[in-house]
Amino acid sequence: MPTRNVVITDHQQKLVEELVESGEYQNASEVLREGLRLVEKQRAEDAARLEALRRHVAAGEIDIAAGRYVDVELDELDGFMDDLAQQVMEARQQR
Repeated sequence: MPTRNVVITDHQQKLVEELVESGEYQNASEVLREGLRLVEKQRAEDAARLEALRRHVAAGEIDIAAGRYVDVELDELDGFMDDLAQQVMEARQQR
């Protein structure tokens, strides 16, 4: 397995030591590998959320181009959002 020298803060060193001493991990390498797994997982989740957001934006642009939207005046926004929230709650209850 490849090795790396890394520089960590005193706080991070204490955390690594606590995790090893608690028995959660056998050594510092296991702690750091777990950290990298978490970074990898977070990046994958972020990429999936970004892709979902892009799909929703594209769908919204198609709806706007097709005229499927509602103009709401700023002073009516609160009421519109309340009505929308109510519609969502009703739709969830019907499922």
